Amino acid sequence: MRASSSNRGFTLVEIMIVVAIIGLLAAIAIPSFTKARARAQTQVCIENLAQIQSAKQLWGLDNGKLNGATPLQADLIGDTQYIRLMPVCPAGGTYTLNSIGQIATCTVAGHAL
Repeated sequence: MRASSSNRGFTLVEIMIVVAIIGLLAAIAIPSFTKARARAQTQVCIENLAQIQSAKQLWGLDNGKLNGATPLQADLIGDTQYIRLMPVCPAGGTYTLNSIGQIATCTVAGHAL
C-alpha cells in the first residue's frame, strides 16, 4: 500500500527545531573559534620574537658585540644571515629588533616575550 502524499516530508515545526539547533551550535562555536585563532596568532608572534632574540644573541657572539649594540635588519636577516626571511606577525603587527640586552617587541598589544 502506498503512503499518501500528505504524509511525506518534514513539518514546519521540525524544520524550525533543526534550524534553531544549528543556530545554537553556531552561536557556541564561532566565539570559541575566534578566541582560538587569536591565541594561535599570539603564540606564533611570540615564537617569531624568540627567533629574533636568538638571532640577535648569535650576531652579538659572532661579532664580539656587548649589551647595548643594536643590529641592523641586514645583519640578522638574509640568505646568508641568521634568519632567512623576516618573520611576519600574523596579526599584522611589526617587529622592532632593539639592542642586545633588550627584548625584541611587536606593535600588537599582548604579543610579547
